[in-house]
Amino acid sequence: MATAEAAADEGGHHLVAVRLDSASLAATSADSEHERRIAIYDLLQDNYFHPVESDHGPYDLELSLSEGRLVFHVARDGDAEAARTYTLSLGPLKRVIKDYFLVCESYYEAIRTASVTQIEAIDMGRRGLHDEAAVILRERLKGKIEIDELTARRLFTLICALQRRAGPI
Repeated sequence: MATAEAAADEGGHHLVAVRLDSASLAATSADSEHERRIAIYDLLQDNYFHPVESDHGPYDLELSLSEGRLVFHVARDGDAEAARTYTLSLGPLKRVIKDYFLVCESYYEAIRTASVTQIEAIDMGRRGLHDEAAVILRERLKGKIEIDELTARRLFTLICALQRRAGPI
C-alpha cells in the first residue's frame, strides 16, 4: 500500500479544512484549547482522508455531535453540492474517551508538579489510548471513509473536544 502522502497526492484524498461545530463545543481549559488547535494544525499538515464514494478530493470536514452520535459532514473543497454526511455511534469509543479524559487530567497536573519520569509514564498511557482509539475509529469508518492511523489519532483528539461539551460519558 502506498504511503498516505502518496495516496493523497494521487487523488487529492486529504483534508484542507477542518471545523468543529461551534454548537458542539464548550469552553475548555487553555490546555485543552491548545491541544485542539495543534490537532487541527497537525491534521491539515499531513492526513489521508478518502470517502469511499469519492474519486478525488481534497475535502472539507465539519465534525459535530447530534443526539449522542458523531457526525462527519464532508464536502469536496469548494463543492458544497457534493457534500455527504456520515454518522457514527460513539458507543464503541466511550470507554476510551472516558479513560483519555482521566489520563489527560493526570497529565496536565503532572506537568506542573511531577518528575520527568512520571510525566513520561502518563504520556505513554495517553499515546496508548490514542492508538486504541485510532483502531476503533478506522474500523467504525470502514466502508465509508478510509483514513490512516495518524489521521485517526488526530481525529480522536477532536472527537474528545466535542465530547467534553456533551457531558458525562
